[in-house]
Amino acid sequence: MRIDASSQCQPATFPSSISYLRPVFFYNSSMKLSDLATHLGATLHGDPDAEVTSAAGLEDARPGQLTFVANPRYTPLARTTQATAVLVEPTFGPIAAATLRIGNPYLAFAHALELLYQAPTYAPGIHPTAVIAPTAQIGPEAHIGPYVVIGDHAVIGDHATLLPHAVVYPHAQIGSHFFAHAHAIVRERCRLGDHVTLQNGAIVGADGFGFAHYDAPTPDGPAWHKILQTGVTVLDDHVEIQANSTVDRASIGETHIHTGVKIDNLVMVGHGSSVGTNTLLCSQVGLSGSTHVGKNVILAGQVGVAGHLTIGDGAIATAQTGIPSDVAPGATVSGYPAIDNRNWLRSVALFHRLPEIIRELRQKSKE
Repeated sequence: MRIDASSQCQPATFPSSISYLRPVFFYNSSMKLSDLATHLGATLHGDPDAEVTSAAGLEDARPGQLTFVANPRYTPLARTTQATAVLVEPTFGPIAAATLRIGNPYLAFAHALELLYQAPTYAPGIHPTAVIAPTAQIGPEAHIGPYVVIGDHAVIGDHATLLPHAVVYPHAQIGSHFFAHAHAIVRERCRLGDHVTLQNGAIVGADGFGFAHYDAPTPDGPAWHKILQTGVTVLDDHVEIQANSTVDRASIGETHIHTGVKIDNLVMVGHGSSVGTNTLLCSQVGLSGSTHVGKNVILAGQVGVAGHLTIGDGAIATAQTGIPSDVAPGATVSGYPAIDNRNWLRSVALFHRLPEIIRELRQKSKE
């Protein structure tokens, strides 16, 4: 059944068969290591009847908990951990705890979390305080929480979950399995694919930062004229945007986030930019307008990118890199202005020796 709201600018009313229910939490009490190994496809070294009930980090893990080692630098902690079991690579040495050996322990740990803990589920229904335009269309099995607002002609696919104060502007088009946490916003005419997740405060389609300077501004008048942002933002399938990040709409055309992109907290994607498939934008990354980022790129925390440039497929920029020009596919860059990471490491090592080098040069000049 597709739900069409029956009133505008008032709390919507719905058939009595559709009721709003509180979220339901499910916790698994325990899991034997033999069962866990089977689920993960791991090789177990240890007691198959031992049980784990939760997960923790290496240093904090206690008996009854699962942990993992994905970085060799933490190997010493694995030897002293109190965890019942540790996910490790196949060649990892023997330790006191039971080991679950698998090629990608970090990914296996992510899957194990899904087995040991299930996130809250939200039953279908519409809260009476939600305000839904009469022309909006919402697919079946939707959960619409308190004070959600959905505008005219908005379309939301099946199995959507909109938590309190989420807002969908008019004419937005959203696919199935949409999940909007509290205070997430999708602006007018933006298009979202299937399985899109917006964390708290994420904003899709805010106005791009476009202003034209007046040739002769008056002393008391405005110096800048706002450029109407007529474009949209498009998110493809399986995109996740985390808390308080923004993806601006284009002034003309579209800002496009391709399939599988993951955007961390406090990221800014400028208008008219594009981000390629399966790219990661880590916390506080900033993309100026008309930046084109390829697929499988990683921009680490606080990377800043000037506008109107291209970052090639598979490139990596380490934390706090400033990128003023194009980056070649597969390159790893660091520093500002961005240079090859190996050159940057050598430069940083040399920088600390500059006082010593200067003293040596002065001494030689006196000889």
